[in-house]
Amino acid sequence: MGTYDALLVLSFGGPEGPDDVLPFLENVVRGRGVPRERLLAVAEHYQSFGGVSPINQQNRDLVAALRQVVDVPVYWGNRNWHPFGEDTVRQMRDDGIRRAAVFATSAFAGYSSCRQYYEDISRISVEGGPELVKMRHFGDHPGFVAAVADHAGQALARLGRDDARLVFTAHSIPESMARTAGPSGGLYEAQLRRSAALVNEALGRTGPWDLVWQSRSGPPQVPWLEPDVLDHLRKVDAPAVVLVPIGFVSDHMEVVYDLDTEARQLAQELGLPLERAATAGTHPRFIQMIKELMDEPEPVQCALTCCPPPARRPSS
Repeated sequence: MGTYDALLVLSFGGPEGPDDVLPFLENVVRGRGVPRERLLAVAEHYQSFGGVSPINQQNRDLVAALRQVVDVPVYWGNRNWHPFGEDTVRQMRDDGIRRAAVFATSAFAGYSSCRQYYEDISRISVEGGPELVKMRHFGDHPGFVAAVADHAGQALARLGRDDARLVFTAHSIPESMARTAGPSGGLYEAQLRRSAALVNEALGRTGPWDLVWQSRSGPPQVPWLEPDVLDHLRKVDAPAVVLVPIGFVSDHMEVVYDLDTEARQLAQELGLPLERAATAGTHPRFIQMIKELMDEPEPVQCALTCCPPPARRPSS
């Protein structure tokens, strides 16, 4: 069993005002050679929501819910915006924390969704600070499945259509990352398909469902996982659709922009009835799952060759 004297929620972070948007995005893409015009285009997505990403408030809500069920202090730090993980870990050191479980707000394998959190842990660790132990992938955990299924069921009920198609979505990644050889080869997509199948089963549904992709950000000549959710909606063979963002644990910007804005607008143009299921968020089964992960035997860290990073474009 893991023995911890604290829990650290480690997340992506997001801007909380118009002036935060570009500095936040610069943190996200640092070292990747992303063109300035691409950053400005993405910044417009945030500015259309007042420059505020929902993710930070949702992490505050997650921390508050966890403090009701775990018997150790709960901390929160981000990769790309305040509160930065390194500042949080220094506070943990000052508070006398010696060993903390780390809950990364991503359920699946992959570089950005798993390996980069190991890199974060290494980067933010400080001399005299706590040992940080990342908890395992949890896409097939019964608590995660139950939370996603409950929210998908609520969306189906709002739609009022028994013949609606479940369309699960996740963040697209380059095919070169998705198909890489080695222990992680194809694991991201395989884990997502297993989770989607478990959610479909939990709902008692026997019909077909789809897994599609969203939020690709690379140059058009680089192949990424397809089909894109918008392309899929244009040709889906179903009278109605429930979008289930299974690849995300909170309703952050990529969910509210790609699905609630772009996909919903397209569905209206197509005359396609559509509802979007909520993410796991602070669902009671999801909160209980995190507590259960802390009680599991300590996870074995992935090999350093697992989930390699994408090839970087040279900085100009």
